[in-house]
Amino acid sequence: MDNIEIEVKFLEIDKPKLIEKLVSLGAKDLGEEKITEKIFHDPEGKWYAERKFGRIRTTSKGVTFTYKHVKERTATGTTEIEFKITEPDKVKAFLEAMGLVMDREQEKIRHKFTLADVIVDIDTWPRVPTYVELEGLSEEAIKSAAANLGFDWGKAVFGTADTVIREVYKIDLKAIRHFTFDFGNKS
Repeated sequence: MDNIEIEVKFLEIDKPKLIEKLVSLGAKDLGEEKITEKIFHDPEGKWYAERKFGRIRTTSKGVTFTYKHVKERTATGTTEIEFKITEPDKVKAFLEAMGLVMDREQEKIRHKFTLADVIVDIDTWPRVPTYVELEGLSEEAIKSAAANLGFDWGKAVFGTADTVIREVYKIDLKAIRHFTFDFGNKS
């Protein structure tokens, strides 16, 4: 197990058209839900500069903790270690005891599909146009899925949601404590 996340994003998609295309290709619809996340960095900001973070994510299927480190902006450039947790409050207390700080709570709406061996996540964040993430076991698998869905690989975006939101949509997430649909405009 090498803990490498193999993922790509395509921005500003037409969600109804993409869903129609996924259905026509026989993708399995796994449903849509709101996902909440708590994001952790070190207090000095080194992790932010080094493109590292910890995350506690709550979905309808349970709670996970994830550590991510974007080493390079490619389909295979992110280290991801993720595991299920049953006591998120204790994990939060543990992270804080280790010196990390929770600097943001955030939420998104995710509609998840599987297309062959590729996970297709259609994500809608506050104040950000809907985009799609393709994640698979190999770069070839996600390139093939992208082509089947009509995406131009030359327009692929690599990096975390944080990177896309900050760099493309110019939203300073470091200054926002609650990036949610109810509080998306408040810091």
